[in-house]
Amino acid sequence: MLATLPPREREIVDILYERGPSLVSEVRGALSDPLSDSAVRAMLKRLEDKGFVERSSGEQGLVFAPRVSEKAARRSALSQIVRVFFNGSPASAASALLGMSERLDDRELDELERAIAEAKKGRR
Repeated sequence: MLATLPPREREIVDILYERGPSLVSEVRGALSDPLSDSAVRAMLKRLEDKGFVERSSGEQGLVFAPRVSEKAARRSALSQIVRVFFNGSPASAASALLGMSERLDDRELDELERAIAEAKKGRR
């Protein structure tokens, strides 16, 4: 879903996830390199037309926010990664993560164990 966006539009959506609802000037200020307010407005309009962003009126002007929840966006991105890099196998993706175990601390490994246990419970 988000992976289909051009890099600059993706950066804008990422900014909105990170900062929450934002004014055009706030988005512009957070960009990696400067653009004019009108260029940022045009990109936000395109993102709104594509269904990635929604706008509302705030006290200081138009406020933009992601339309899709961050959780749904993460799930979609991860599904695409699993499909492309792991032949659609979540187990292969999880194995790859566990192969990075020297980078995972005990808390992260415990979280993975809990997630696996919950997944097993959900199947019964």
